[in-house]
Amino acid sequence: MSKKVRWGILSSAGIAAKAIVPAIKESRNAELTAVASESGKAKRTAEEWGAPKYYDSYRALLSDEAIDAVYIPLPNSLHKKWVIEAANSKKHVLVEKPAGVTAQEVKEMMAACEANKVIFMEAFMYQFHPQHARVKEIIGSGEIGDIRLIRSSFSFPLDLSGNNIRLNSDLGGGSLFDVGCYCVHASRFLLAREPEEVYLNGVVHPVFQIDITAAGVMKFGEVTALIDSSFDQPTVDRYEVTGTKGSIEVPYAFRPDKNPDNGDGVICIKDEGNQIVREERFHHNQYTIQMEHFSECVLTGETPSYTGELAYQNLRAIEALYTSLREKRPVTL
Repeated sequence: MSKKVRWGILSSAGIAAKAIVPAIKESRNAELTAVASESGKAKRTAEEWGAPKYYDSYRALLSDEAIDAVYIPLPNSLHKKWVIEAANSKKHVLVEKPAGVTAQEVKEMMAACEANKVIFMEAFMYQFHPQHARVKEIIGSGEIGDIRLIRSSFSFPLDLSGNNIRLNSDLGGGSLFDVGCYCVHASRFLLAREPEEVYLNGVVHPVFQIDITAAGVMKFGEVTALIDSSFDQPTVDRYEVTGTKGSIEVPYAFRPDKNPDNGDGVICIKDEGNQIVREERFHHNQYTIQMEHFSECVLTGETPSYTGELAYQNLRAIEALYTSLREKRPVTL
């Protein structure tokens, strides 16, 4: 294999155009080779993105032996099908979050990738931003004492009358699947533990039958994690970790690039009197870091730091939360 991973992208999705294509171009060990679109946009998209090749079908791209890895930003309900097809075509797979709509789907994707000896990773890019490693370092130092509470929120206003895949229940729509999954992930990531019990309340759209707002509780022993997500509230993406001696606030937790102040990640440490002790800032492109990490794993054969098992556990928690919402009761994992 060459010193750069040759990437193909399945679909002309906006997240690919805005984030992944620039990340590939910024990465030292990746290059964009091809794009596939089944909506007639392949040629134009390839020209816009600077991809040397284009295909009018996903299978045609997967049959190209010059492609080492694929990024899949298709609707959630299509992830399983195309991850497995990519694996069977011997392509390494970076799939957009959530990896599937059930934990079992993730297990099946993992099995296909393992059988074909290709690497699989769910694209939770935020975790690669150095601000979160620093938060975990501060927690580990004992500076804010023993963790008691984590609050995380991710919401943005969405046109609820529009034709958006986030509103389509058949495609895996809903605020928890789209953005609340970050809050679930962050709670597990920061604690390095799995929840024992979850409960979710929410507002279900009467027509689309997806949650447009969700608010839940996840219990991790002595630690409580509060999560909320919405398509019907102002834009916010943050978390706060509260301990017995202080707290850490991360106001741009999941999309620091949206911070109007230079796109910086920011950590604010407070003491037990809620007074600011200090602020730490980080300027990094989390998409590029993710791309370089995955590409390095492809080149070296190493296992990604974010494993398929961790992706499975995140979907397992999300499934339990949705069960709780549907059945109006706490769910034990």
